[in-house]
This record gives sequence, C-alpha cells and structure tokens, in this order.
Amino acid sequence: MTDALALPRRFYETATVVENGDGYGVALDARNLRTPGGAVFVSPTRALAQLCANEWTAQREHIVPASMPVSQLAFASLDWTAKSREQLADYVTAFGETDLCCHRADSPADLRAKQAEHWDSIVAWAGEALGVELPVVTGIVAARVESEALATIRTHALSLDDFALTALSQATGAAGSVLIGFALLRNRLTADEAFHAAALDNLWSLEKWGEDDEARARLISQQTEFRAIARYIEALG
Repeated sequence: MTDALALPRRFYETATVVENGDGYGVALDARNLRTPGGAVFVSPTRALAQLCANEWTAQREHIVPASMPVSQLAFASLDWTAKSREQLADYVTAFGETDLCCHRADSPADLRAKQAEHWDSIVAWAGEALGVELPVVTGIVAARVESEALATIRTHALSLDDFALTALSQATGAAGSVLIGFALLRNRLTADEAFHAAALDNLWSLEKWGEDDEARARLISQQTEFRAIARYIEALG
C-alpha cells in the first residue's frame, strides 16, 4: 500500500483543460500542470488533456501518481520519449527477435491450439499491415529473424510522434510482443483483446490448474494497464 505520508497533499480545487499554444494544457486552479521533469504539460489533443484533467480531479487528500496512468504516459512522452527516441525504437525492435506471438509451445495440444487461434491472425496482420514477416517457431528454438524485418519495425517506430511512440513502447513491454503493441496502437486489437493475447499462457494455466490469488492479481494489473494504454491511444485520435 502506498504510504500516504510520502505523497504530496492535493493543493488545488479544480483541474480544467486550457488552450496552450498549439496544444492543450491542464490548469490546477491558476497553475499550469507541469511534468515531473518540470516541463509545462502540453497535449496534442483536447481529449488527452481532458483525460488527464479527469485523473487530477479524481485525486482526494493526497496525489497518488499510480492512480493516474494516462497522465503518467503523457508525462513520459514529454520528459523521456522526446529525448530518447532512438533508445525506445531499439527497445521495441528487440522484441521482434523474441516476440510472444511467434514462440509457441510444443505441447500440450490444447495450449498450442489456443496460441494458434489468438496469435496466427496477429502475425498475419503484421505481415499485411506493417510489412513485418516474423517466423513462428516451436519450443525453445531461437527464431532466425531477417534484419530487414527488424529494420522495418524500427522505421515504423521512429515514424511515430513522441506520444504514440510512448504508447507503443508501453504496450510492447506489457505484452512481450511488438506485434501486439502495434496492433493495439493501430486499433487492430481492443485493450481486452490485447490483454488476452498477451496473457494467454497464464490464463490457460489458471483455467487448467485452478486459481492462484497472486497470479490472478498480476493478470488484473496487466489488464488494467492495457485498458489505460488504450484510453490514452484513443484520446490521441
């Protein structure tokens, strides 16, 4: 549980969206919302600024950053992604060599069938929509991924603006799959579809062997993260 004594107290009455140059900011009473890095918060869309304002409005006696996932993604775009685009592109590209959707179990048969049901269409979509052809392998065999495929992933990543690149990197990390990351970003998958694709093996284990409280809590947290990323993506327009 978060230690309330370590959290700042709420110091404002209202959080409202304001026009700020070519974008939209959030005013906490008369103050401009700033990122943890000290930059004035500027969103490219009113919808994203409104989501952030809603999160700040929902704070109670203390400000709890973990309860504001959309604001945290927007802050990361301004404080981190803008300065680290090459590193983030490298990060998401590396998943192309170990992508969850391309590494299948060799048994049991029902798990293999579930993986094929959920992942085959994502792999096919990536080939058609992104021009990224990743090999599907079974067991612990390492995939031989063509350098051209990795270069294409990197090019797609760097073509995104800072806000969208943040969403891609967060979704890719949450899923263990750059293909799921792109599919969520491009609205090929909903938040819950992305979650079920990413968590397929763990969901299958619970279904097969019975509930485990810690495992279920991790899955709930993962699903919540995907839903926050999806809200953020939708607000970007």
